[in-house]
Amino acid sequence: MVELEIIYRDEFLIAVNKPAGMLVHRSWLDRHETRFVMQTLRDQIGQHVFPLHRLDRPTSGVLLFALSSEMASQAAPMFAEHKFEKTYHAIVRGWVEEGARLDYPLKKELDKVADKFAKQEQEAQSAVTDYQPLAKVEVPYSTGRFPTSRFGLVEMKPLTGRKHQLRRHMAHLRHPIIGDTSHGDGKQNRLFRDNLNAHRLMLHATRLSFIHPITEQAIVIEAKFDEVWQALFAEFEWNMDDLIA
Repeated sequence: MVELEIIYRDEFLIAVNKPAGMLVHRSWLDRHETRFVMQTLRDQIGQHVFPLHRLDRPTSGVLLFALSSEMASQAAPMFAEHKFEKTYHAIVRGWVEEGARLDYPLKKELDKVADKFAKQEQEAQSAVTDYQPLAKVEVPYSTGRFPTSRFGLVEMKPLTGRKHQLRRHMAHLRHPIIGDTSHGDGKQNRLFRDNLNAHRLMLHATRLSFIHPITEQAIVIEAKFDEVWQALFAEFEWNMDDLIA
């Protein structure tokens, strides 16, 4: 049985470092899946948990749950009101030369099955992301015209919570996140799989900061990078401790 890494716990809240590739909860869209964070954590600690937000299946990192329905009803609106500061890190195609705030509205992404009866023409919703380049690398592998390929490490803070916001915003900037099969670059994804043994979306929810709704203390929860990330940091000679402040 998979044992989740618990990275924060008090009498009201619990957080885990979600592995890449694991669904948060059971979904009829993935009927054949048998492993879910919510059920695994419930079995691990012997009590029900209530998800306060979600991470896409391929994304790893900080995932926060309430330990009671009362706490969930109190804390969940804080996510809707953006009272939680989320910090993500990603490896992207190309070199991002300077940080900025991207204010680029996104239309709601419809699922072919779940949203087949939904109105197809959706209005774009406000979507804002702060991003900052942290490191760059050039590797001796080609995906086409050039003998080498360039990649960058980027820190991102979404100020809104749209579906696939970070993946879509980086794709809009022509710096798609490596391993993104929906909005990314297939050749670059293949380069990482074949040459760097990286078979996952290189997007990690590193940090979650908020004021605790009960104790009113400032809480910062951090999730460590998995082995794939650590191997790439070593390969690219990026010093994790210096870069991830």
